[in-house]
Amino acid sequence: MFFPVTPFTADGALDEGALRRHVEDGVRAGAGGVFAACGTGEFHALSLDEYERVVRIAVEATSGRVPVFTGAGGPLPFARACAEAAARAGADGLLVFPPYLVSAPPSGLVEYVRRVCTATDLPAIVYQRGNAVFTPEAAAELALEPTIVGFKDGLGDLDRLQRIVLAVRQVAGRDFAFFNGMPTAEMTVPAYRGLGVDLYSSAAFCFVPEVALAFRRAVTEGDEALTRRLLAEFYRPLVELRDLVPGYAVALVKAGVTLRGLDVGGVRPPLVDAAARHVDRLERLIKRGLEIVAC
Repeated sequence: MFFPVTPFTADGALDEGALRRHVEDGVRAGAGGVFAACGTGEFHALSLDEYERVVRIAVEATSGRVPVFTGAGGPLPFARACAEAAARAGADGLLVFPPYLVSAPPSGLVEYVRRVCTATDLPAIVYQRGNAVFTPEAAAELALEPTIVGFKDGLGDLDRLQRIVLAVRQVAGRDFAFFNGMPTAEMTVPAYRGLGVDLYSSAAFCFVPEVALAFRRAVTEGDEALTRRLLAEFYRPLVELRDLVPGYAVALVKAGVTLRGLDVGGVRPPLVDAAARHVDRLERLIKRGLEIVAC
């Protein structure tokens, strides 16, 4: 799953040309789906107008070759407005983010997701992360909603997720997709596959699709040697670099895209751009990852 960044110009405006090329490059490289204006795409930092423009450009750039999903979350009225804008822009579905800041009981989270989803007829994937933590019973209740087609986990509690998977599959009389939504998801792909969760989002795909796809092939084809080598020599150092500064899960990805030849600008506050010394480390990591997959 390809989660494109949202490029900005030097003066902080949306760079529509760079976004179009970024999405086109990702689809051409072999993305299975495009999730525009989501976490890596700085959903939190976009106005509603910018959000709709990002979605529309992503839809146009994919030309129907792969589905386009887009984020919707935060305050309930804004989340519903995002859903409506996504539908106008031609998106194929929604990724429902948590509500803004507040903690809530499972029944409140269920109602929040329902109200976001009733704004349109678009299919939706529920995103468990941050303050949106679902019980197995709540997840199963949402799985009964006809427009809710998937559940993405960014929490990393494998015991909870296993119980959610079992509860949902017991009640859902249709295909229901589960996604690994952890930051740098490749690090946990083997563990999630043990639960039957094979789909995942790859931030690395944004700037090293060659490495991301090689890892995917290694995992699915049972090439344990290559899987372990990529985890040890590329993904683990990448995670260690990412963890140095909050927000680097986005800032480093944007730096990586720029290093590979497409200037996508910096991040918007409160995130900060990657420091020069960290960009240098990222450049060496990219080189190493490409060397491994070229062998």
